[in-house]
Amino acid sequence: MNDFRVFRDPLEALGTYFGFSGLREGQDQVVQAVLSGKDALVVMPTGGGKSLCYQLPAICRDGVTLVISPLIALMKDQVDALEQRGIPATMINSSLSMQEQRERLRHMRNGDYKLVYVAPERLGLPGFINSLAEVEVDLVAVDEAHCLSQWGHDFRPDYLKIGRAIDQLGNPQLLALTATATPKVREDILQHLPMHDPEIIIRGFARNNLHFAVTRCDTNKAKFARLRHIIGLHKTGIVYCSTRKKVELVYEELKRHGIKCTPYHAGMDDQAREASQNLFLSRAADIAIATNAFGMGIDRDDVRFVAHFEIPGSVEAYYQEAGRAGRDGKDAFCELLFNHADLRTQEFFIEGANPGFAFIADLYETIRKFCDANTCELLWSKEELATKMHSKNEMSVGSALAVLLRIGAIERFDIPGQRIRGTRILHPEWSMADLQLDARALIAKEERDRDKLKAIASYAYSDSCRQQWILQYFGETGSDPCGNCDYCNKIDNLFFEEVGPTETEIVRKALSGVARASIRKPDGQWEGRWGKIKIIQMLRGARAHDLLKTSLAHLSTYGLLAQLSEDELKRIFQALSQAGYLKTCGSERPLLTLSQRGYEAMTGKRPVQLAWPLGQATAQHKVAQAPPIVPQRRQNTEKSRSLPDLGTFDEELFEKLKVLRLEIAEERHVKPFMIFHNSTLEALARLKPTTREGAMKIHGMGSRKAAQYLDDFLDLIADHEGV
Repeated sequence: MNDFRVFRDPLEALGTYFGFSGLREGQDQVVQAVLSGKDALVVMPTGGGKSLCYQLPAICRDGVTLVISPLIALMKDQVDALEQRGIPATMINSSLSMQEQRERLRHMRNGDYKLVYVAPERLGLPGFINSLAEVEVDLVAVDEAHCLSQWGHDFRPDYLKIGRAIDQLGNPQLLALTATATPKVREDILQHLPMHDPEIIIRGFARNNLHFAVTRCDTNKAKFARLRHIIGLHKTGIVYCSTRKKVELVYEELKRHGIKCTPYHAGMDDQAREASQNLFLSRAADIAIATNAFGMGIDRDDVRFVAHFEIPGSVEAYYQEAGRAGRDGKDAFCELLFNHADLRTQEFFIEGANPGFAFIADLYETIRKFCDANTCELLWSKEELATKMHSKNEMSVGSALAVLLRIGAIERFDIPGQRIRGTRILHPEWSMADLQLDARALIAKEERDRDKLKAIASYAYSDSCRQQWILQYFGETGSDPCGNCDYCNKIDNLFFEEVGPTETEIVRKALSGVARASIRKPDGQWEGRWGKIKIIQMLRGARAHDLLKTSLAHLSTYGLLAQLSEDELKRIFQALSQAGYLKTCGSERPLLTLSQRGYEAMTGKRPVQLAWPLGQATAQHKVAQAPPIVPQRRQNTEKSRSLPDLGTFDEELFEKLKVLRLEIAEERHVKPFMIFHNSTLEALARLKPTTREGAMKIHGMGSRKAAQYLDDFLDLIADHEGV
């Protein structure tokens, strides 16, 4: 093992081999659990340093750490990095000849490696497991552990072999790691891995340095224009596309504009993909345009943006790919260029990944019919099988073959001198009835895939904090708005204040209309059934023939806001969305429903605060049978003085005000912008009021916020001015 030596002190090993003086929060807890001999399930966001959680313990004790990893490129990157640090490591996978594999196994038995990376499919080979049984395997680290779960976004059947292999190896210590696991996926991982009283460490999913955004783009031309703008701002990044064809299209477009970029997709041969990846890693190319395989384990920390040219198939996939930005902890930007029509591409993928019972049965009978009578082998490519099956989706053939492979009906083998693989029937006597194929499980998987697509579509349409939405999806509740995403930035520049009783009545009627047009699920969440236009028509009591045929015409809220015009209601609904009271869901078409915040506003559990879009006189007049109540808040026109009219801007005072705002925000555990927006602080730094009366002239200084926070700011201004 050359000059390598084991350090029993993890901090000494950390400094010697990795050059770090300490561990990040979360890493310390994992390393402590592993070194104390505990099994552990670790959920840590991309860029959180999961690899170090098993690499450091591996060099602090005897024996070999076996790392199960899904991608050969990922293994190679990890092994190369370890060897450069002087840590003996290797990998064993299908890219090696049998002689190379035997040689590396011999070195393992001799104790020449501390970490050995293997692909999960190796664990299904009896000869490989027998060879490992002669090795002192001290720890098994299962990377990308979400691949164990059919509820995950990247289920890989070979991962199901891990549990049995662990038993055959004498049940060594287990560490499972993933960046994207919902509570259901975590439950699945624990079910499939033979862990003993595991420690579950969830670092959290928040990446506070990431700025999320969704930009609606109706055409590729609009997407290209936006993409060039993103590149101009942020310089270095990854552009993800759904298909090989789209990768090439984006690559040619960016290259035409003189942008240094490189493509990456599965249609390229291994050498071309490696060359492309190296161009990006060596910084010879600023931009990588790739399908979703690119980026797993990519160790380039200055990725300033990740843009998705099309919507991916799940929130898990999106967050994992977006998380490859900003791994150095500095600000980075993650933007989805969204066109509803792009969902059709993902629906095509779902159809291909879920061929159905009848298709699998037909494929099996086709293979039996046309295979060689003596060898039971069929030397057809997937394309030829698809043609024989009259299938327009070649993916369906591959997915059906994978199912037959998993249940032991067939095996696949390499054909010498050809790039295609053949198919061999293992039990010629088996009919389809003998395969014991679970039709209900196939249907359930397709439903899960479609639910994931609906979720990412809801994210694209959501009118709330992007990161907060993602955290809630992963089961992390109670988080504050991030203050970084497009929604929070938009909110930061809007005038939100508690509205008067007249406007409140209109809002609650509008929200009740949305509620009646929705379904409330047992968990208390709301699910939409109708689009915004239909709900507005219902509230106005429209007599349109297509509306009268629906259940909307029979709701108690039908015609509840008939006194408002369609344009006025559209403006109100836009304001409600901006304030976070409404959310959009659905993948086939956008469906409107209530957010939890909207439900609380409708039921009076929280005051209605939004940027009211109608004049107050109009609002008062429009409420049917409403008494002539004077709204309790000041007219916006009283506060509409522009900043230049407020006096000379005091930069020093502005910075002091920001510091005070931050201190109050930390005390109250809220985001700074929820105290006062920057525009309010700028006005204070110009006007420099020392009385409440003077401060109330400032746009954004509502009575509630003034009562809560203003006195501290006035004291600071008075002290600054020497008053």
